[in-house]
Amino acid sequence: MDNIVFLILRRMRRPLLTLVLVYAISVLGLVLIPGQDAQGNPWHMSFFHAFYFVSFMSTTIGFGEIPHEFTDVQRAWVLVSIYLSVIAWLYAIGTILSLLQDKTFQQAIKERRFAQRIRHMREPFYILCGYGETGRELARALTERGQHVVVVDQDEDKINLIKLQNLRDFVPALHANARKPKYLLEAGLGHPQCAGVVALTNDNEVNLKIAITSKLLNPGITVICRADSHDIEANMASFGTDYIIDPFDTFAKYLSTALQTPGLYLLQRWLTAQQGSILPEPVYPPTSGHWIIGGYGRFGKAVFERLSKEDMEITVVEATPETTGEPKQGLIKGRGTEEETLREAGIEKTVGIVAGTDNDANNLSIVMTARAITNKLFVIARQNYRENDALYKAVDADMVMHPSAIVAEKIRVLLATPMLYEFMSLAAYQEEDWACSLISRVAGLVDNRVPAIQEIVLDEAKHCAIRDVLGRGGIVRLKDIMRDPSDRERLLNCIALLRISRNSRELLPEADTSLLPGDKLLFCGARRVFAIMEWTLCHAPTLEYMLTGIDKPRGWLWRRYGGRNKQ
Repeated sequence: MDNIVFLILRRMRRPLLTLVLVYAISVLGLVLIPGQDAQGNPWHMSFFHAFYFVSFMSTTIGFGEIPHEFTDVQRAWVLVSIYLSVIAWLYAIGTILSLLQDKTFQQAIKERRFAQRIRHMREPFYILCGYGETGRELARALTERGQHVVVVDQDEDKINLIKLQNLRDFVPALHANARKPKYLLEAGLGHPQCAGVVALTNDNEVNLKIAITSKLLNPGITVICRADSHDIEANMASFGTDYIIDPFDTFAKYLSTALQTPGLYLLQRWLTAQQGSILPEPVYPPTSGHWIIGGYGRFGKAVFERLSKEDMEITVVEATPETTGEPKQGLIKGRGTEEETLREAGIEKTVGIVAGTDNDANNLSIVMTARAITNKLFVIARQNYRENDALYKAVDADMVMHPSAIVAEKIRVLLATPMLYEFMSLAAYQEEDWACSLISRVAGLVDNRVPAIQEIVLDEAKHCAIRDVLGRGGIVRLKDIMRDPSDRERLLNCIALLRISRNSRELLPEADTSLLPGDKLLFCGARRVFAIMEWTLCHAPTLEYMLTGIDKPRGWLWRRYGGRNKQ
């Protein structure tokens, strides 16, 4: 508000002074110039009448000469006053129109409206700093789940793009530099409903500044940052950033999981992919043999380190080693798009190739050139831009590393279903047979589609039915809330993945597990079954039927004539 007032006063100062001066001169002239009344007696107009006349004269209303007809001298002065006031008003109106079109003034108005909207928010929301490919995917995923987001980005075109997207929820957006604390505060950093800040810009230093600002001004919120520099990651971790996501290290970890336990990697892909999409196919990277890595930048280094730990034979191809550096074993200088370079790297004996440069055209060329020489390759391709989806789909790589998609997916899991993140962390310690068994169970739930993931917290205020049963000493088992109300002998189409009860964590809890108030449960299955489960937890007669098999009559008529019993 202060900015708007300051801009108005600064731009309108001269026009307003001009108007005041013209009015003052016009009024003073009318007061000083003598006139004649109806009887021919001389008279002088009062300041009130003079101001009244100049007011309607300047606005061209034209009530006439008052209180008496003017003399020629007065009329001459009025002519001068008319032209002076018209010029003054044109100057003032022109300045107003110019002010309304001023970018700074428009931005100040937008900031004020944005800040007002944020102040009136009454539900938890997340601040997304940066609205590139990662921000767009994350905003869509969160709004689809009914979560609220606020966007801050310094690119006005990206902010305008939000209006064109078909998002489920309205997303307030501010065109500003998120590294400045002022704009983070306007976006709701200090708001009681602010649940977290997500730094997604493509500048590590900006993300670092956002993380520091967020933790200093609101230490209690969750802060998630994107970073692709180990030095920046260490700096972020030093002051308590909750989650730091490096897309290159994350993918390298995925590759390591696929090499060691393909079943666990497939399980992770099935549970974390977008709900309703086609289930990803299993991948089996070669566990031994020779690999070629095209590009030794941040991504190439991360993959090189992981493959080295698996005792793979690796040849690196890099066009600018003076910029990226090179491994101790050395490298072959070249882009990898040339047949000679790939043959020099030993493509004939290679089992896997990584096209990992920051140029999509080069990556696609590396893959096509390599396949022209041999088609017995496991292909990993780095995709830098979402607009090239069709090209990467056509090249049919075994694994595609898209940094924005990896970051968006991981953050979506952290914010939308944090228990799933914990489940995958615990599952990493399980054997391959355990993962394959669970994959078989998940496959039986859905028709080749990614299942829905749902967290349920047994809240005493919300789930009154189970609260009453447990309160009077009753026992409710996991299988009881998973029964189908239409036939209690049939279980709903879902799997209990994780139970957190007080300080204990239980993977794939047994059906006979007794539930306690405050238990957190993670399920996967068909979306519709979770609405049924919520109804069971809230509706006492339904839960009673699940526990006893007796459907007690509830209406007067049914109580009079009896109900049905089901065992």
